[in-house]
Amino acid sequence: MSNQLTRRLALLDDDAHRGLLLQGLRGIERETLRVDAHGHLARTPHPAALGSALTHSQITTDYAEALLEFITPAEHDIGLALNRLDAVHRYAYTKLDGEMLWSQSMPCALPPEDEIQIGWYGNSNIGMLKHVYRRGLALRYGKAMQCIAGIHYNYSLPEAFWQLLARSEGIAEERRNALRDFQSESYIAMIRNFRRYSWLLMYLFGASPVLASAFLEGREHNLEALSDDTLYLPYATSLRMSDLGYQNDAQAGLRPHENSLESYVTSLMDAVNRPYPPYEEVGTKKDGEWVQLSTNILQIENEYYSTIRPKRVIRTGERPVQALCNRGVQYIEVRCLDIDPFEPVGVSLETGRFLDAFLLFCALEESPLINAMEGQVHARNFARTVKEGRRPGLTLTRDDAEVPLTEWAAELIERIRPLAELLDSEHNYKGVHLESLEAQRAKVADPDKTPSARVLADVRALGSFARFGLQQSELHARTLRGEPLMPAEAALFDEMARASLDEQAAIERSDSGSFDDFVAAYNSSTLCGNN
Repeated sequence: MSNQLTRRLALLDDDAHRGLLLQGLRGIERETLRVDAHGHLARTPHPAALGSALTHSQITTDYAEALLEFITPAEHDIGLALNRLDAVHRYAYTKLDGEMLWSQSMPCALPPEDEIQIGWYGNSNIGMLKHVYRRGLALRYGKAMQCIAGIHYNYSLPEAFWQLLARSEGIAEERRNALRDFQSESYIAMIRNFRRYSWLLMYLFGASPVLASAFLEGREHNLEALSDDTLYLPYATSLRMSDLGYQNDAQAGLRPHENSLESYVTSLMDAVNRPYPPYEEVGTKKDGEWVQLSTNILQIENEYYSTIRPKRVIRTGERPVQALCNRGVQYIEVRCLDIDPFEPVGVSLETGRFLDAFLLFCALEESPLINAMEGQVHARNFARTVKEGRRPGLTLTRDDAEVPLTEWAAELIERIRPLAELLDSEHNYKGVHLESLEAQRAKVADPDKTPSARVLADVRALGSFARFGLQQSELHARTLRGEPLMPAEAALFDEMARASLDEQAAIERSDSGSFDDFVAAYNSSTLCGNN
């Protein structure tokens, strides 16, 4: 254990400070495709009964019209957030009219690309901005790849927590924004540690070792055939997070620097403002219709695909990078978790408990700056794990030496143990974080206990990824339909749906100015300091 981690643990273990750990926030975003009874992509519009995908705070769409996204409110305990996620799922199932939610991260059977409908958000300028952005994603990455789904885990520690650390480490409050800057740079340091150790999450929670053969039709790959309609890699943990996923040549060289918030923001802004010749050849319009928001490497900063992001809640009319510049980092968003096909809502409480301990470890442990070569090593460790994580004898690179993944994983879990103990002592959870830690330790000792191994075993037994996905989708549909919400809870969701539709209508009525002018204004508001 490093000196810094020992010192910070002792500080938080003090009776006067331990309660700070109760004040952090957790939130979950779950993406899931709507499918028909045969496990094929739904061709229907986003159900109006669910409300407006533009303005609803908990139910929207991600890329495709059929790709739902459920968003929980931020809660102090992950158990409460999961209860919220469960309620959204149960409500959605009352409005799906025979459709189901796909149980996997990798897509179900998809129609030809020109038949996959991009998310529609109405005729307002902001709604059209969201739609055209997705047209640009289709142009740049293809529609099938945009139908991959995942779990996003939003995590924050309270400002009082960072203020306590700052005072204990001699950060002077006299300097303007000193505490804000300390908090931001602490989150950035946390992200660096996540880069070092996130391969562990892919080993423990990766659940996409197989996919439908049609998904890679026309693309070169090194996957093996499990059956006529199924491809896999025998030791893969998460093909979703491999080089088969979200990638293109324009982003290949984009590596935002996470050695400071300033360098991170600067590199993203460069990508948002730097033209990319192949996109320039296409232009922003074709036959008078918008096809992408810009011809730059990124249309907007959220196009940058990353396993983790620093975030700040944005204000009306504000861009994400402006929020970070003006007010600093507020929370982090973990984006590398696969959908757990064995869980009705796609993620388990046990996973959440371990994530809380893991992320607290990343926040408190020493986090040296990462040079370019070290960054390549971390990326290579991650890539090895997602494609070969369960391979016997697999090694990763640590301190210029090759070490067995299982040995390093076991060591990391022991380093995280004091954080799990601290969380259990404060939350009075009777050992739930330690129980989750033990469950992960068992996966390290026996790779067959990992979700990826369990998925592969079930797919082998059924002979098809599609049959396994449909089986799990039907199972979860029965579970969620079988225990409907209480009438008062359902009525609350109904009211949220009506209010979101009214809000969208009000936005459309109040719109002024052309869409061309709106995009121009949006694209020009990329410099920090603009409000």
